[in-house]
Parts: sequence; C-alpha cells; structure tokens
Amino acid sequence: MPLARRPVSDVPFSVALIGPDGAGKSSISKELVSRLGYPAKSIYMGVNLEASRVMLPTTRLVLAVKRARGRRPEMTGTPDPGATRTARRGAMANLKSTLGLTNWMAEEWFRQGLAWYHLGRGRIVVFDRHFFCDYYAYDVAPTYGPRPWINRVHGQMLKRLYPQPQLTIFLDAPTDALLARKQEATPDFLERRRAEYGSLREVLPNFIAIDAARPLDEVVEAVTTEILSHVRLRLGIQQPREVGETT
Repeated sequence: MPLARRPVSDVPFSVALIGPDGAGKSSISKELVSRLGYPAKSIYMGVNLEASRVMLPTTRLVLAVKRARGRRPEMTGTPDPGATRTARRGAMANLKSTLGLTNWMAEEWFRQGLAWYHLGRGRIVVFDRHFFCDYYAYDVAPTYGPRPWINRVHGQMLKRLYPQPQLTIFLDAPTDALLARKQEATPDFLERRRAEYGSLREVLPNFIAIDAARPLDEVVEAVTTEILSHVRLRLGIQQPREVGETT
C-alpha cells in the first residue's frame, strides 16, 4: 500500500539500480514507475545509446553513424581488463577517443539535467544504471593501471561534480545466473563487475544489496519495499538505515 500522500516536494529523491549485465536493471526500473504509488520517472544512465529515448543531437548523430557502419550502439564503454591490449594508438585514434569521451561527458550532464527536471516536479527518479557507479573502478578510482588524460578528467568530474544517487540498490546474482540471462559477457568479466559494484558499499551512503537471482516479481517487490522505506525516512516516519547495511 502506498504511503499517505504528502506534498510531492517532500517526497522526491533519486535511486540508482546498479549491477552487472543480466541483473534485471532495466526491467525492474520500468516496473517500479507503476508500483511505487508516487510520481516517478525512470532514466537510463548507461552507455548503450539504443536504450535511451532522449539524448543530445551530437549523440544521436553518433548513434546514426554507428548503425550505418553496423557497429555496437555504445558511445564509450567500460573496458574489460582481461582483454588483450592493442598497440599504442596513433594521433588520429587518440583524437577520436578524446572527442568521443568529451561528447559523452556532455551527454552525462544532459541526462542529469533531465533528472533535475523531474526531481523539481516532485518525482522519484529511478536511475537504470548510474555513470558514477559504472565508471568508478575505471576512471574515478582506477584499479587497472594508468588511464589517458581525458579519462582522468572524466573521473575527476564524476567524483567532484557529478551528483550521486541518494539511494543505491545493487542487484546482485551469481555469475552463472547472470550468464543464463545474458551471454554476451565472459564469466571473468561479470565476476569482476560484481566485485566492483559491491565495493561501492564503502563509497556510497544508503547502499543496499538485493538478491537478484530470484524471480522478477520478487525482486521488484523487494526493491519497492526498500524505496518506500526511504520515502518514509524522508517524511520522518522511521529511523535511518545504517550506512552500508544490506538486505
């Protein structure tokens, strides 16, 4: 049952659903909009350009070019540390990479602007993925060796300027369960991503882990319960959960 109504300005906050591929982030974020009982908006905050219905004109142009060339619909992604590194790239390739990530940073702020718009209208914003979380181990606090200067700039921007979600829900599941749902990634990559997301409990306040190996309806119900619990907290109905406490 939804909580008793208050003025919507008392309710809005942001919650990010994070986790490796196959955890069910997109499906759950869409279900939440109709289940929360409060005005809510789901915003995709990932690198797959085809998964977002709104984007900058420059990003839309990049997507059109990628489609025409039959390439993956991603502007820039998190690398697989286990993949074989290529030889040093030339100046043109470095310039292309720099321009691409520069445009991507503008895209990240564009989507954050959308979040501010909906928050300002009293809505709960549900982030399907989050840039700070996705890039934390690569650009924010890199753990896989030196990064190009533009990636260091990107990391500092996310760390010092980019707003973090007020609630982060880590949808976790065993690697074999993730592979059964999506088989694009390798087991080693998925296991690394699980560890990277899990380490964010030491970084982000209000971090909660939920078992995403269960049936979708059960996971949606668990996520809904956690979000409504934090709505009650914002309305002063209960005491706060300890930072880092998991379900």
